[in-house]
Amino acid sequence: MQTEDDFKTGQVLLIDKPLHWTSFQAVNKLRWAIRQAFSIKKIKVGHAGTLDPLATGLLVICTGKMTKQINIFQGQEKEYTGTFTLGSTTPSFDLETEVDQSYPTEHISEDLIHKTTNQFIGKIEQFPPVFSAIKKEGKRLYEFARAGEEVEIKPRQVEITEFEIIQIKNLELNFRVVCSKGTYIRSLAHDFGKALNSGAHLSKLRRTRIGDFKVENALTPEAFIESLPAKQ
Repeated sequence: MQTEDDFKTGQVLLIDKPLHWTSFQAVNKLRWAIRQAFSIKKIKVGHAGTLDPLATGLLVICTGKMTKQINIFQGQEKEYTGTFTLGSTTPSFDLETEVDQSYPTEHISEDLIHKTTNQFIGKIEQFPPVFSAIKKEGKRLYEFARAGEEVEIKPRQVEITEFEIIQIKNLELNFRVVCSKGTYIRSLAHDFGKALNSGAHLSKLRRTRIGDFKVENALTPEAFIESLPAKQ
């Protein structure tokens, strides 16, 4: 069982983030639980790479002196699985916002879907979603978006090393992607829809790996909290 000194010296915790939780909520929950378990007034806890509330999966959380390694972990390769829904788009490129436009899909074949993935492998230019936490002029992009304000977004270069469609169920495409830091899977969904001369949005997302850390080795927040010693 881990001790107070273990957490202060520094631990790397692998957490399977539940649906609808923010990454910030997960960090706060664990920090509170560690402080309660050991009657600690203050301890550093941070995460190595945000997951959207509508995404689940691997969140690498560092404590104590290991928080100094966060930038290193953030820069590592990431793997995701999830679902693209064809034929419609949303302003946020996922289910955070309602469908705003519908597109024809009759021309889309399984062969076209598989061939189109090749356009996105390698170094590509990608526009981040306007509903994102990237800062511009001191504000988050989503603040402009929610206020209905137009804002210029510059593309970023990202790298996708693996992109495969695992299963096709009518208009739903189950995928697996291995990519660099800074890749937005929501933007990939949106751009993939455009490349098919249609539209698409991200309807499900799960992060399965960051570097050598894998989600199958992660605990739910509840399981981690139960593993802590009971407060004396």
